[in-house]
Amino acid sequence: MGNMFCTELRIHQRFDLKGSSLGRSTDKVKIDENTTLKDLDLNYSFYLEPSWRDALLKQIEIDSEFLKNQGIMDYSLLLGFHYRARQSLVRGGSLPETILQDNKLAVLSEQDAMEDDSAYNDYREGLVLVQRGSNQEGKVAVGPHIRGSRLRSSSACYEEVDLLLPGTARLQIQLGVNMPARAEKQEKQEKDGGKSLRQVYDVVLYIGIIDILQEYSMRKKVEHAYKSVKYNPLSISVVEPRFYSERFLNFIRTVFPENAPNQ
Repeated sequence: MGNMFCTELRIHQRFDLKGSSLGRSTDKVKIDENTTLKDLDLNYSFYLEPSWRDALLKQIEIDSEFLKNQGIMDYSLLLGFHYRARQSLVRGGSLPETILQDNKLAVLSEQDAMEDDSAYNDYREGLVLVQRGSNQEGKVAVGPHIRGSRLRSSSACYEEVDLLLPGTARLQIQLGVNMPARAEKQEKQEKDGGKSLRQVYDVVLYIGIIDILQEYSMRKKVEHAYKSVKYNPLSISVVEPRFYSERFLNFIRTVFPENAPNQ
């Protein structure tokens, strides 16, 4: 977990996601940014640039298939995110223009980002994605992560892009590392008779699969049989690898839904 979140940015929230429901909520009274929350605590949906979403889900499917074939279960998707700017919070149906415009990411050219202060300042409260110039290879500040391949933005003519944050170095956008996204949070308001409030944040995601050493051993099979008598067998974490993989992938797809055409 420490390696996964070794980043220049502060991790404000973190989740350990398995796709099961039994016991998958935190019992801590005080929850802070160091608390690792679980499946039932998750009330966010994360919207990625479409090509990035496809690449991420494809990689998770490949990894899950490998773990299934090795007889592994009980692994998790560790997801942490950084709130880019709390000022980008909105209430209701409208979305900040600086997050995802018509399913596209706001992209500045290399020259605009380095030379045009007015263009840069227009995006100071949101993410600034910069096309990586071909003649700037040696000047890009590389973060500590080497986990994922560099990503490209379909809205940037398939040019590779970096993430530029005010007051920091440029960060490479990679699969699972430094991934800009729109996070939508649903909360029920007790004062308004349980009315649902949608909050939208501009975030940077860090994602990876952890706990990959647990085999579906005889001890785990006995545990599965015992818990299946007491609880709904579909809700428990200890299940055979094939079912675990299917349930895990189905849940992860709901965490990263497709962008709606009108957003």
